[in-house]
Amino acid sequence: MVAKSSQVIVRYAETDAQGVVHHATYPIWFEEGRSDFLRQIGTPYSTWEKMGYFVVVADLSLRYLAPAFYEDRLIVETSLQRLKKRLIEFSYRILRDEEVIVQGSSRHLIVGPDKQPRALDETFFERVTQLLQEQES
Repeated sequence: MVAKSSQVIVRYAETDAQGVVHHATYPIWFEEGRSDFLRQIGTPYSTWEKMGYFVVVADLSLRYLAPAFYEDRLIVETSLQRLKKRLIEFSYRILRDEEVIVQGSSRHLIVGPDKQPRALDETFFERVTQLLQEQES
């Protein structure tokens, strides 16, 4: 399993009237984590799109353990749980200092420009798999 980290500093616009991060913000940070993950392993999402692969959310879950506040410095840890030719699964942990404040997961289907399910071709699948293996060593 490969994990990558991204930093987020909570912006004022991401908080509610009580100064707490609004619940709808966390999935956005998950998306940022996924994008950073793909960039960090060497296959940015833009590369996937240029090849006609679009990664769409099929399932998303998260569990709030503690609130985050304006100007908190957070770490979004994104881990790849599973990669198949038509499916990708990630897990997430958002930390403030050493404390996990949110946990979550997402499952994504791969579709083509026509929005129909599409499998990664063998060459690209092997390339991504090799990049992941290099990250593990």
